Amino acid sequence: MLLLCLDSSAVASAALVTGAGEVVGSFVSPDTRSHAEVLAPAVRDLLEGRGLTGAGLDGVLVGTGPGPFTGLRAGIATARALAFAWDVPLQGLMSLEALAQDAAEDARAAGHEEFLVLTDARRREVYWARYALAPDGPRRVGGPGVAAAEQLPELPAYGRGAGLYADRLARPVPGFAEAQPTASSLGLAALRLRARGEGPGADTTPLYLRESDAKVPGPRKKALA
Repeated sequence: MLLLCLDSSAVASAALVTGAGEVVGSFVSPDTRSHAEVLAPAVRDLLEGRGLTGAGLDGVLVGTGPGPFTGLRAGIATARALAFAWDVPLQGLMSLEALAQDAAEDARAAGHEEFLVLTDARRREVYWARYALAPDGPRRVGGPGVAAAEQLPELPAYGRGAGLYADRLARPVPGFAEAQPTASSLGLAALRLRARGEGPGADTTPLYLRESDAKVPGPRKKALA
């Protein structure tokens, strides 16, 4: 099995992940404002580098957030378009699962029974999810949600959201202050969940978790006669 994985909930990223859990190609852009421009060329380069075409994939997996409106839409729209064009299955998975996948080994080594993963939600808030460590990996027990950092439980906190607001958290974890969800970790998280019979599913609805700043304008006021 070979999956094309995409995530644009924070950075723009793409990866090819096998059913055995091997990442055979990956791309991550540090730019958080050019998701739409970089994802399609990155996918083309990944496939050409392996001598593949999209029709040879077994499916497309996309991170559904939470994340900012514009960046998240770019990744999901790209995944939907490619899956449709190639006639391959499309699945979605919450992006914070990727960050939990990356944090789990460190959390287990440190003896943490539960931990938080946090990404930047802007407006001085974070997107968060809470995980408990099980023998077969992290299991989500809370979230996803959006909140001010100081409102969260006093648990070890991983991710860029924790790095940004370390002074407002009880236990930010050193060494993970810049960690973001990536497509390669999303693919590995999907394999973990699939082994449990817990997904991922076919729903690719974006998780925005807050209302858009954009508002439909009201009717124009009539000029005075």
